[in-house]
This record gives sequence, structure tokens and C-alpha cells, in this order.
Amino acid sequence: MGGDGARSGRLLPVLALLSWGAGLGVAEETPSRIPADKLLVITVATKENDGFHRFMNSAKYFNYTVKVLGQGQEWRGGDGMNSIGGGQKVRLMKEAVAQYASQEDLVILFTECFDVVFAGGPEELLRKFQKMNHKIVFAADGILWPDKRLADKYPVVHIGKRYLNSGGFIGYAPYINHLVQQWNLQDNDDDQLFYTKIYIDPVKREAFNITLDHKCKIFQALNGATDEVVLKFENAKSRVKNTFYETLPVLINGNGPTKILLNYFGNYVPNSWTQEKGCTLCDFDTIDLSTVDVHPKVTIGIFIEQPTPFLPRFLDLLLTLDYPKEALKLFIHNKEVYHEKDIKVFFDKAKHEISTIKIVGPEENLSQAEARNMGMDFCRQDEKCDYYFSVDADVVLTNPRTLKLLIEQNRKIIAPLVTRHGKLWSNFWGALSPDGYYARSEDYVDIVQGNRVGIWNVPYMANVYLIQGKTLRSEMSERNYFVRDKLDPDMALCRNAREMGMFMYISNRHEFGRLLSTANYNTSHFNNDLWQIFENPVDWKEKYINRDYPKIFTENIVEQPCPDVFWFPIFSERACDELVEEMEHYGQWSGGKHHDSRISGGYENVPTDDIHMKQIDLENVWLHFIREFIAPVTLKVFAGYYTKGFALLNFVVKYSPERQRSLRPHHDASTFTINIALNNVGEDFQGGGCKFLRYNCSIESPRKGWSFMHPGRLTHLHEGLPVKNGTRYIAVSFIDP
Repeated sequence: MGGDGARSGRLLPVLALLSWGAGLGVAEETPSRIPADKLLVITVATKENDGFHRFMNSAKYFNYTVKVLGQGQEWRGGDGMNSIGGGQKVRLMKEAVAQYASQEDLVILFTECFDVVFAGGPEELLRKFQKMNHKIVFAADGILWPDKRLADKYPVVHIGKRYLNSGGFIGYAPYINHLVQQWNLQDNDDDQLFYTKIYIDPVKREAFNITLDHKCKIFQALNGATDEVVLKFENAKSRVKNTFYETLPVLINGNGPTKILLNYFGNYVPNSWTQEKGCTLCDFDTIDLSTVDVHPKVTIGIFIEQPTPFLPRFLDLLLTLDYPKEALKLFIHNKEVYHEKDIKVFFDKAKHEISTIKIVGPEENLSQAEARNMGMDFCRQDEKCDYYFSVDADVVLTNPRTLKLLIEQNRKIIAPLVTRHGKLWSNFWGALSPDGYYARSEDYVDIVQGNRVGIWNVPYMANVYLIQGKTLRSEMSERNYFVRDKLDPDMALCRNAREMGMFMYISNRHEFGRLLSTANYNTSHFNNDLWQIFENPVDWKEKYINRDYPKIFTENIVEQPCPDVFWFPIFSERACDELVEEMEHYGQWSGGKHHDSRISGGYENVPTDDIHMKQIDLENVWLHFIREFIAPVTLKVFAGYYTKGFALLNFVVKYSPERQRSLRPHHDASTFTINIALNNVGEDFQGGGCKFLRYNCSIESPRKGWSFMHPGRLTHLHEGLPVKNGTRYIAVSFIDP
């Protein structure tokens, strides 16, 4: 009798459940279509983070009615992603849905919110729910959590996912209410285990009429399913498609370690970006700085962590930002003694425009992480600091409106897209590999190349970014964000931000600038930027090529002072000065002697007092300069002649009365010759010039930075006219010998 009595005691609650279920018409026909206003979405959020706001925006897009539970309460449901817990959500549901227990025509959808986005609307969701012909439908998962020992107790599934996922479920209000009323555990007990035990009990499963969304028609849990889902653009809509089951899920849940994939999908779903309309949310919740009387206060953190080419221009560009200088403060960390002279020159200029400039030099011996934490603190500790703008020295900000454009997007953390010229290298990653390093997202190339334009939630950014000051003083109030395991500082910052649920955005809505290459920057020369023609060709051109050079091809500014002698601008003033400085720093002028071991045969018929480009290791740079900038001019002025762009002799000549004042008549050993004036007649020297004897034509006032181009060998016998005083410098190449 004892055994029978115990058995009867266990059956009583189950029989009651069956009786209750029958009373609610478990076996009824599927009713007519449920109207959208009979759907209530319930979620739990004790705090509001970026994920929550994304979820709410997606719900608003489709006009879902959402009830948020637990707002302002302390979270006591466990530590997070890889631990059991979540019972607090069930308790809050138990308290909240009791009021709907008698509303048989009401459908309740429970969903997580921090890592979920809606991809479809209420009508689609309700239609799919009704077709399943069950009273409660849970999300399905290919991964069993939290108790793998329960696997054998699950019903066999031939096609589809087998295991219950409690991140989303939908059902009629009386059934949902009765389900959560079974809860009598603690807040830190596991919600999924609670629902699982009900589902794997055949009698309870029947009583509650529960099924799983085996083929992800409504719910898509991404964990363990990343190879099943793709982004699809169809009918002017962006959707996530499950290619295994050919379904379009309505809710996308980035459960477990799939937050980054969800962020990728969230850049497009629900219709955040489409191929037809582009970015539909870029102008949502923005700030218009043109309407403000007082601009936000910004601290700019400047970081020079390695020898960096073109640094003076980088610093000068900061002063050209279109932003009130009285609203700016500067924090500069310079790790390199090499750049101290550049910092001093910049400080002497900037101090007249910006009132607060803090400089931390190499003598402090700070690590990158320490310096970046200090820069961030410079804003964090100032209640008046509205934004912190961090810029590394390898960032060339060519858009003066960069700071304003970023502020106007009104994001907690946002960066402008900058890339290396002609390369796919940029300051962001679109995805991460399993070990947390770079992986290429499907859209990375399109974003970098501007084929997809918008604001993009990304897992990693570096080099330049803007953070709201209030964010530094609230969510990011800890002061060691740049240290994490053995990660470099930027990776540490981004990983810490991701784990806090903070979104980091990159904008490619405008052209902001580019990234320099610093890896092969050699500081052993006097003017080291001269050697950057290969690593940073755009910056080299901007610094060293005459601004009027493009007019050679558009405005016909090439002059012809003598027959077949063409005269055109080629070098900037800075190029001329630095080349002369480099030669004088080297100092080993040849003296204009006939015997010259530098050339083949060791004898020069018409010697000049010169230094060869080879001697200062500039030959390869110079030959590339000839191919890139001289060859196109050659084709224009000597029609039909295609130069090889090669020259055996490339050198700088020094004329002065004390050493060599002139050069006797001669032909050059070239098909054509270039002769570039490196300083100014009348200012640096008197006299000089070039006379072409056959045509009795002299050019006595060469312009600094301009080049003659004339045939060599037979036709253009010429001589160097005497320098009366001062020193004249020219750069010469005998091209196509």
C-alpha cells in the first residue's frame, strides 16, 4: 500500500495539469488569424544598455507592444553568459502575467532583450505561431544547456533542433501564466533548467501543449548555428535567413559567444541598412551642432608611440579642425625623443589658440596602456569634459569637420573610418576569430571601399575614436581599460567595452582621412620623410610635389623658353630645402674632379661638384619619383616617347664661386635630362643659369622647385653659367642613357 500511495501522490499534480489543459481546449481547431493588437511582448531588463536600446528600436520599428519588467531593480539572477542563473526573470514573469490569466485571446511573447533583435513584424510572428498549432512554442537550440545529462530525455527530432532554449517563447496568456506559476525556486536558479524539466516530462509537455521551434521559423538562437545563417537582401528588405531549414526567423538571439555576429546582423536588421535605401538609422537621434550656442567641451588625446613620418603636419592638422579652440584641451603623450623638437614647435604655435595643453614626454617612461589611461583620465576627472577624442599620430585627418561629424552622431563610442591608401588595412575589424583576433566580416571590403555607407557596430577599433565624457564617468568609470591579459592597449579597451555590452561604431559616411604606415620608418637620415615615397605615397606627394604640378595636364602651364626645352613645376619648397639639407648633412661633395671612382671607368669628362643619390641611399626613391612624376610629363611634351624612367646618374650639384662656379659646354649622356632648381636666384645666389649654345638661348632666372627637361646627347649642347656669389643647388638626372 505504501508503494501505491506514493505513486498516487506523484500523479495528482500531473492529473490536475491534464484536467486544466483539457479545460482550456487543448484539442481545439486553430482559430482565425490573431490580430496584432492581441500580442504582448514581455522582456526583463534591470538596466538599460546599448543592446536594450537596439532591441527596443527594432520593436518600435515593427510596432510591437513591449512590457519591460525589472527596471531599476538589482539583478540577482547570476553572473552572466557562461553560468547558470536567470531565475529572477521567471519570478518577474510569474508576478507580471497573473493579471492576464483569463485573457484567452491574448498571446504573450517572452524574449531576452540585451542580445535580441526583431527581424519581422507581429503579423508574421503570429501567423507562424498559429501554424505550429500549439499553445506554447519555445525557441530551439542545437546545444543542450545547462545539464547535458538530460539529453536522452528529450523527444527524438528527425529534422531540426532538439533542445529547448528559454531565450524566447510564445504562447496564449493562460498557458504562459500557468507555466510560470510553477516556479518556486530562487532568483539565481536556472530558468532554462526549469523550463527544460517541464518540457522533457511527457505528461507536462502534453498538458501545457508545448513544442519547440525546431526549424527556427520564429526564433533563431545563433550559438552553435553560425554556419546556418546568412544575411539576405530581398524585396528591399534585410533579413537573416537560416539556410539549413530555408526559414526567415522573426527574432534573432545572439546567445552565448555570438554577440559579435548579432551586432553584424543588427547593422542591417530590421532594415537598418538596405541595398536600396542605404543607412536608414544614420540620422536617428543625432545632434545638430549648428543650432547650439556653446559647443561641447572636448579633450583631445594625442599619442605618439613610435617614430612617425610627417608628424609636424599631423599636429598642424589638429589646429585646422573646424571646432572652437576655446572648447578644446589637449593631452599629448610623446614616447619618442626623436619627436621632441616637433612637439616644441607645435606647442609654441598651439598655446596661442588652446589654453590647456598637457604634455607627457619620454622622460616619464610610460607604457602605452599607462599613457592612454592617463589621457582618458584627463577627461574623466573633468566634469566639464563632454567628449574625449583619442588620436594616434599615424592618423591623417584630412576632413576638418571630423570632430563635429562624430559628435553629431550621438554615440557613446564612435570612430571615423581611416584606411591606408590603396589597401584594405583600416582602423576597425568587422569580425573576430575564435581567439579574439582579426577575422574578415562579409561586409568588411564593402565598408572600407565605400560600397556600403553608414554607421557600423563593430567589435574592434583603434587609432582614432570619440567617447562621451558622461560614459567615461558612468559605465567606464574604472580607470584601467587599456590593460587586459597580454592584449595590446586598443584590443584591451575594445574587449572590455564589448564585455560591458557597450557598442562601438565606425562611420564611413564621410571621407575622414587615412592611416600612415609606420612600420618601416627609418630615422637614421637627416630628413627621413624623403624616403617615404613607397610606404606613404599620398603623404609624400602632398609634402614634396609642387601644388601646381597637376596643372601641367589640365591648364597647359608648361613653358618652352628655348627650342625643345620644357619648364614646369615639380618640387615643393620643402622638397628643395630638405634635399639640400640632406646633401649638406652628408657633406662629401666630389669637388668637381675628373677622376671619380663613383662612376664606371672612374673618369668624368665634364665633372661637377656633386653628391650622387646613391651615396645617401636615395637612388630607389629618386627613380620611383622619375617614373611617377617625370614620365607623365615626358609623354606630354615629347609626344610618342615612352620613357623607361631609368637613370644611371642622379645627383645634386653645388655651384659656388669658391668651389665650382660654372660648367663648360657639354652634351648629356641621356635621351633626355631633368634639371631641378633647388634654391632661389636673387636670394640665395647671383648669376647662374643654363645656356643652350646651338640656339643661343639662355635661362638665367630658374625658379625654385621647377625643372627643365631637354634632350641630351646630340641636339642640346649646353653650359652652366657662372655663379657670381652665394651657392646654387640643382638636382640632375640623365634619363634613359
